[in-house]
Amino acid sequence: MTTLADILRGIERGVFPTPDLGITVVPAPSPREACVVAVTGHVVVAADVDPAWVAERVPPGDLSAPTNPPFLSALEEATGRRVNGIDAMLQAPALTDAADRDAATAGLTEVTDHAHPRVERAWRYRDDVRVYIDEYGGLVLTGRGLADRVECAIEVPEDSRGNGHGRRLARAARALIPPNTHIWAQVTPGNAASFRTFLAASYTIVGSEALLVD
Repeated sequence: MTTLADILRGIERGVFPTPDLGITVVPAPSPREACVVAVTGHVVVAADVDPAWVAERVPPGDLSAPTNPPFLSALEEATGRRVNGIDAMLQAPALTDAADRDAATAGLTEVTDHAHPRVERAWRYRDDVRVYIDEYGGLVLTGRGLADRVECAIEVPEDSRGNGHGRRLARAARALIPPNTHIWAQVTPGNAASFRTFLAASYTIVGSEALLVD
């Protein structure tokens, strides 16, 4: 049986679901979450619902319906979860050159104090969270999130914005993971500054997701 993890690992390799205007229904990736993932020409509903239930609510070929409020509200009711947000999905391969990795992580220090609000939130939705700060107060964290993919988040102090600080942190995230993996970032569509940051760090937009959580 195909799982969401299979699909996301395929995307990391550049293998996307067939753009056939179809919908694939797979099991929820974990007891913690369900989601709707949209890529070019295809939608994946990862939730413990019957494919017939989805088909009843989505007109054939209508790939906007699964990410619109009527369907998501029905999915909330069916799963007992709430939509946490609709984000763009970006991903990038790990940096593999040793010199690049060392340069990207220079000045970062791993911390064990997880009282920062961004860190507390990360532990609610991710496992194996690791947190790093730099000398300017910037923060980058990594952890395993949706379908066990490796995810990152960054925090740039307000007085340190506009000078490439965020780009450096986003690039550092690519050096904080094993060389044979990819890292994912979720960005709300209206956050143009964050989009620019991750694109400048060579992340690629691969689709969107609506995450449903407890």
